[in-house]
Amino acid sequence: MKLTAEQLQQFDELGYVMLQDVFDPVEVGVLQEELPRIYAMDRPEVWRESTGVVRTAFAAHRYSKPFDCIGAHPRLIGPVQQLLDGDVYIHQYKINAKAAFDGDVWQWHQDYGTWARDDLMPEPRAMNIALFIDDVTEFNGPLWVIPGSHKQGVLEAGHDLATTSYPLWTLDKASITELANEHGMFSAKGKAGSVLMFHSNLVHASSPNIGPWGRTIVYLSLCHVDNHIRQFKREEWIAHRDFTPITPLDDACLRDLARERAAAE
Repeated sequence: MKLTAEQLQQFDELGYVMLQDVFDPVEVGVLQEELPRIYAMDRPEVWRESTGVVRTAFAAHRYSKPFDCIGAHPRLIGPVQQLLDGDVYIHQYKINAKAAFDGDVWQWHQDYGTWARDDLMPEPRAMNIALFIDDVTEFNGPLWVIPGSHKQGVLEAGHDLATTSYPLWTLDKASITELANEHGMFSAKGKAGSVLMFHSNLVHASSPNIGPWGRTIVYLSLCHVDNHIRQFKREEWIAHRDFTPITPLDDACLRDLARERAAAE
């Protein structure tokens, strides 16, 4: 899959591209069926909110065949290779859940701000591509982004160790107010199977989910192989140290898994 000239221009100007219907219901269904097994795991990669519900499952491509397929799916890897102009590796892989009623906030931040400060990633030659596993609406904690904020470079941030179970380099209220008044905000919503691509310096956040519908989004944080991290103070399953270029799998890998499961029933 390749981005069009118009989509490339949008990414450059706004810092994101929203793509609908990238994966069909059969493919998404394979991932949805796998989530309860992952969420039930007792392992350090699976982080939980204070209520006990899952917040994030890191590095799921290492212990789940369907999510391993997503980690090398050509519909996700191809556009990122196009934007970063070369081979990429997985810097971080996470399944972010927003459980109904109990999904907590993700504060305002830039991902590259964390990657630069905590991992010594040299340049913002890395980005996120996010696959919606559920329908994401205004009622279940969608991602909010500030269009064009990626052009501001790395902004001053404080290390928030208290608000949630996950430490984050966050922006202050005055900075967010100034950016939002200048650029506005965009709420990334779409059906299950939609994909959001966004620049690593794009300012973004998501509110708590107090609605009765949960939502799950898979994030691949992909980095150009020449831009790999230089510091290794975080757990390896949070900031990976294998800089091997991703070799995309066959486009039908999820459908193949669906057929295997159907045959085994």
